[in-house]
Amino acid sequence: MIHPEQLGSRIAARRRVLGLTQGQVAVHMGVSPQAVSKWERGLACPDLVFLDDLAELLDIGLEELLIGNTTPCLASA
Repeated sequence: MIHPEQLGSRIAARRRVLGLTQGQVAVHMGVSPQAVSKWERGLACPDLVFLDDLAELLDIGLEELLIGNTTPCLASA
């Protein structure tokens, strides 16, 4: 399940790591800075049509963007 607050936290964290402002993300995505702010605060989620471009901009995989760390856990034998 995708939790808007967690998705927003991942967007904000990656944006900061890359040194981007909300305004820069907004311009690249063709939305307002207020929309990016709402995404990051978990008040709204990006539309499906934006997800591929957003993941590419943030330099992470789509799965990682949506659900977080995708590193498989190795079970002890």
